[in-house]
Amino acid sequence: MSVAALEVIDDAARAVSVLNPIRRRLLTELIEPHSAAGLARRLNLGRQAVTYHVRQLQEDGLVRVVEERRRRNCVERVVQATARSYVISPAALGPLGADPEQIRDRFSSNYLIAVAARTIRDVSELRQLAEGGEKSLDTLTLQTEVRFTTRAEQQAFATELANALASLAMKYHRDHAPDGPRFSVTITGHPSIPASPASATAKGTQHAVPALR
Repeated sequence: MSVAALEVIDDAARAVSVLNPIRRRLLTELIEPHSAAGLARRLNLGRQAVTYHVRQLQEDGLVRVVEERRRRNCVERVVQATARSYVISPAALGPLGADPEQIRDRFSSNYLIAVAARTIRDVSELRQLAEGGEKSLDTLTLQTEVRFTTRAEQQAFATELANALASLAMKYHRDHAPDGPRFSVTITGHPSIPASPASATAKGTQHAVPALR
């Protein structure tokens, strides 16, 4: 049975479950199928405790049974995580979830984080709707990295980018096509996290190329 690359968690109870330290550890191991007994031996944990946590993960829909093995007078269940990685949506926080409309400073890191959180929430909801209707979800992702010589160059780039987006929006937006596909386009920018010397040496010099999906 295939494992999803990523699953978005938008339920508070499931978020609590996946944040439990022991269950996070179990989920990491359960990218590959294991039984509770096998996990207990592998992680040097009590079998009863592992069985309990695996059962809770199964009830929360984070692991599933992929095989049943009969051993003597009992049946051993082999389980596997539903995904290789998980993202917790702001929807799991209810009213506490980040809302960009409540932040006045559009140039602040708070606003960027809130917009990113809203994107996770919205795309998660759209994925569920698409899967329910057995349809594909069209998305567009552009990502690149730019290194500037001066702050003036950085500001000039931002101005040109804003103008280019405005120009494209005016060119392709159609008010008279109410049934046409409507996209929310968000462009963000933030300083890159410095790479460690070891990772930079391992990767070598790379040219940034926009990724489009």
